[in-house]
Order: sequence, then structure tokens, then C-alpha cells
Amino acid sequence: MQTERVTFLTTPENKAALDSYASGAGKSVGHVLREASTRYLAGEQSEADSYDEALALVLPELEISLAKWNRQLDAMNESIDRACAAIDRALAGDPA
Repeated sequence: MQTERVTFLTTPENKAALDSYASGAGKSVGHVLREASTRYLAGEQSEADSYDEALALVLPELEISLAKWNRQLDAMNESIDRACAAIDRALAGDPA
């Protein structure tokens, strides 16, 4: 297999992260970069892309549920307020 050298510049922090990741995976930095670039060129989604896609799907449902829960909580608060008012009237001797 014929190979060619590719050189790129990155920040010291990114280089340290690459070194750490590769070391932890038991691979060379070159191997990690070859895998990543192959996946990227093949059009595979990154984990962040998958997360964003899932979030975009669930967010509208969550917004609907939150609105429903807020309405239910408002109704419960109104019911509690009415019950408290009735208790206050009963304790005050008001028959209404």
C-alpha cells in the first residue's frame, strides 16, 4: 500500500487531546486520524451530530409536554387556592 504524508496544524490542547485519546485506545495518532477522516469522508455522523438530531426530534414533544404540565400545575394551584379559601371561611365561621 502506497502512503502519503499529510501535515496539519492544530492547537497544543487539541494535540494533547489527540495524544491522550490515541494512547487510551492503544492506537497511534495517525491511526486515529485515518479512522476519523475515513468516517468523515464516508459521511458518517459524528456523535455530536447524532445528539443534535435526536434533540431536534424530542424537543417539540418535550415542549408540548411541558405546556401540558404547566396547565395541570396551574389548575392544581387554583384548586388548592379554592380549598384554602374555603378552609379560611370555615374557620372564620362563615357558612358560605
